[in-house]
Amino acid sequence: MERKAFLRSLGAGAAFALVFPCVHGCSSDSGNEGEQEVPTGVDFIVDLSGPDGAALENNGDFIIRNDVVVARNLQGQFVAASRICSHEQNAGVSFVETQGGIFECEVHGSRFDQSGTPLNTITSNPLKVFNTELQGDLLRIFE
Repeated sequence: MERKAFLRSLGAGAAFALVFPCVHGCSSDSGNEGEQEVPTGVDFIVDLSGPDGAALENNGDFIIRNDVVVARNLQGQFVAASRICSHEQNAGVSFVETQGGIFECEVHGSRFDQSGTPLNTITSNPLKVFNTELQGDLLRIFE
């Protein structure tokens, strides 16, 4: 059976079932497909005696948990900020060892100091930062 004949034999219902998910999934009404929500209600624990601790062992190291960048800054203190950039809500923020240790978005190059203040003109919106509290081997990240 040729492809045309096969498709005709399926009928309109089957064609719709095959085509609709792709058309619906491939379109965007908002035009903001990269936008994500800045984390809210943040309150979690990082166990530094486990694998996360090894990943945060050295100054400048960072991990990402729950859309939060948790870093050991260049002075050895723990800092945390949203992984979602305040510029266009892309999940591109990480910690880099530039300018004494800053948060930087890989998507458009927004840069923020450790208090969330923008360091360049890409955005004037501050990056959301979170509190950190160390008790033994447990690092709490919270609002």
